[in-house]
Amino acid sequence: MSIPDIVYKAHGTGNDFVVYADPEGIYEPSTEEVVRLTDRHRGIGGDGLLRITRPQFVSDLSEEDIRAAQADDASWFMDYRNADGSLAQMCGNGTRVTALFIRRMRMLTGEAQDDKPLRLATRAGVKILSSLGDNELLGHDVFRVDMGKWAIGPVMGHTVSIPGVEGSARGTYVNMGNPHVVCLIEDGSASYTEALESSQATLPALTTLDLSRKPVVSPVLDEGQNVEFVRIESVDPLTGQGRAFMRVHERGVGETLSCGTGLCATGVTLRALTGISHWTIHVLGGVLDVDVDDESVRLTGSATIVARIELNPQH
Repeated sequence: MSIPDIVYKAHGTGNDFVVYADPEGIYEPSTEEVVRLTDRHRGIGGDGLLRITRPQFVSDLSEEDIRAAQADDASWFMDYRNADGSLAQMCGNGTRVTALFIRRMRMLTGEAQDDKPLRLATRAGVKILSSLGDNELLGHDVFRVDMGKWAIGPVMGHTVSIPGVEGSARGTYVNMGNPHVVCLIEDGSASYTEALESSQATLPALTTLDLSRKPVVSPVLDEGQNVEFVRIESVDPLTGQGRAFMRVHERGVGETLSCGTGLCATGVTLRALTGISHWTIHVLGGVLDVDVDDESVRLTGSATIVARIELNPQH
């Protein structure tokens, strides 16, 4: 088995992972191993697997990608796999879990071991993470990650439906290094009726929405997508702050308690709809902050290492 004997269970606001370090590049997992370990009944359980290794040991990276990561002083790479074993370009919650793991395991040397920002290589480029300690609202071991550039398609340019669920909604495509379609389906603030009307949302209320089936997006995105369903809770134009609630069906996983890139995509979409750039967003797994500007998105939330696990050699 190409998995080390010792792995860890961790999560970022309920988005959970099997995690392990592979500094020598000898434990690249197979699809079958990822599926087996993340199985919630016969394995450890998780939305995905995080292998923390050096950029040069990631087999799907080009030489150019490896050189770019090394030139940007990123000594560690977050090799993330979805629970179905597929590769993923990016995982926002996974970056925070990875940053906490690297620091807890003392995988940095010299000055980099202190609280200076961590430069982490991913398939979506190098991300910079800052440790913020504990926060009364966001929780323990809070990190802020600069997720970098974003791209948005035509607002409400897609139609989203869910098999077996009555109704549909218009959604907005956002690229956060991975693809998203964000649907506004409720406005609890009663301030953006026009935006809600343009979404043509006829889906059930967000709290009762059945996300057990993969949403159908039209026009189709060939690579698939994560789909976010959002309710605006409140907006304060004086402070430029908004609050929202989000649920997400993640590509290759299903509904998850939290999705970092989905939170960022939601912040980008809500900014386009309302002009508000700073959002506190509740997900099923917790609370996070999302700050959007023309150049990048910053995601702030907690990370937790749950357990150290010794695998049975016969697993």
